[in-house]
Order: sequence, then structure tokens, then C-alpha cells
Amino acid sequence: MAQTPGQGGWTMPVAPGPPEFLPILDIPEPGRQRRLTILFRWLLLVPQAIVLWVLSVIAFFAAVIGWFAALVTAELPAPIARYLTGYLGYDTRVTASGTLLIDRYPPFSLRQRPDFPVLVQVRPGRLNRLAVLFRLILMIPAAVINSLLGAGWVVLSFFIWLLALVLGRLPRPVFEATAAFVRYRFRFNAYVLMLTSAYPKYLFGEEWPAPGEEPPVSATRPLVLGGPGKALLVAFLVLGLAGHVTADFAQSGNDSDKTVNTAPAP
Repeated sequence: MAQTPGQGGWTMPVAPGPPEFLPILDIPEPGRQRRLTILFRWLLLVPQAIVLWVLSVIAFFAAVIGWFAALVTAELPAPIARYLTGYLGYDTRVTASGTLLIDRYPPFSLRQRPDFPVLVQVRPGRLNRLAVLFRLILMIPAAVINSLLGAGWVVLSFFIWLLALVLGRLPRPVFEATAAFVRYRFRFNAYVLMLTSAYPKYLFGEEWPAPGEEPPVSATRPLVLGGPGKALLVAFLVLGLAGHVTADFAQSGNDSDKTVNTAPAP
């Protein structure tokens, strides 16, 4: 129990507050996948993307209402928390399928199915009002990392898809780096939607459990990245940064080309 100093140098015990719950993502170990579903994976997910877009619009307004409510009550209203939790799970299942981590088609449902290989755990609870007030500012560093990871994965997505198509599975380093990206994205979205007060962390995974600790539950609990997996994750970040810089330069060039010379003719 923590100690706090008092007058005269004496100390008094202080009961620790409840620890922040870091959202949990469980994805099974990589295995064989059907090449036919890999070949048409992104085409098959088009209906999911449409449904997910509609759900995201609703989630946006629910999050705005929840933000105002959390400033007053320090927690999300129960109906909003349930919807946002369901939406986050839906989004994560579709993302896991789209990034070739699993070979199962996501169900059209906000409810989590225990038989589906991607399982999420989120525990909405008490929030710090000050952190809620400045959530858009606090999330900026994590948003930058999340954006770079996503952009970097997209740059390599064709090669990842081609490799999975040829091998019929994801190589272990590719699985590890992709799972790290998807888990970070999941935790970032949970933080943005105020479903947790825990800032997204452990991008590069955790260490193996120490003797006596809980044994591994899934490939992402704990998520242990080897050297090649960590190197590929860094490549996602670097390629994402390069992609953003290139896009900014291209946009600047287009803006310069559109500039009209209004100076009078001599």
C-alpha cells in the first residue's frame, strides 16, 4: 500500500486507486489460410466496409454526446458505452480479416461471438474529467503513430497479400508486425472513444511471462515480437512517414501549379 507524508514527517497508508484497464485483443496463432479467400479478401470485405462506414457515422455522434456526458458524470452513459464497445469490436474484426490475420469472414453483428477467432475485452468505467476535456489534444501523439503504422502497412499491403497468397499463410514476422499494428489501432480507438482511460501502449509487444505468471492465452496475449517482427514494424513507421512527406510535397506542388499570376502585364 502506498504511503503519503504528513505533518511532522509521519506517513499514512493510502489505498491505491483501481488500475487502468488496457483493452485486450486476442488473435489466434497464425495458421494455414485458403488461397481463394486470400485472393478475393478485399473484394469480399466491401459489404463489411459499407456497413462499417454507416456504423462509424453513428459512432461519431454517439462519441460526441458521450463526451459531453462524461464531462459531467465522469463516465459514458451505459447505452452509448454498449454501442461504442460493439462498434469497436466490429471494426477490429473487420480489420483483422482485412489485414490477413485470420481466415474467417466477420459476422454482420455488433455482438461478440465466442466462436469467432478475434476477441476483444473493453471495460468502460470512470474517466478523468480533465483527460476527457483535453482528449483531442492528448490523443495526438498516439494518432500520429497510428496513422504512420496504417500508411506503412498499406504501402506494403500488396507484397504482404502476394506473400500470403503464395505461401497460404502469413510468415511469423509479418503476422507479429501486423498484429502489433492492429492491436495498437484497437487500443487507440478505445482511448479516442473514451472506452478506457488507459493510453495505448506496448506497440513493440511484451516479454514472455515470468515463471508463475499467467501462461499465454493467445498470439497477442502476450504479443511477443522477434527481431524480424520489430524490424518490420519499424519499416511500417518509416514507410508511413515517407508516404506522408511525399503526399505533402505533391500537394504543395499542386497548390503551386494552381497559383494564378495576378500581376499586371508590362
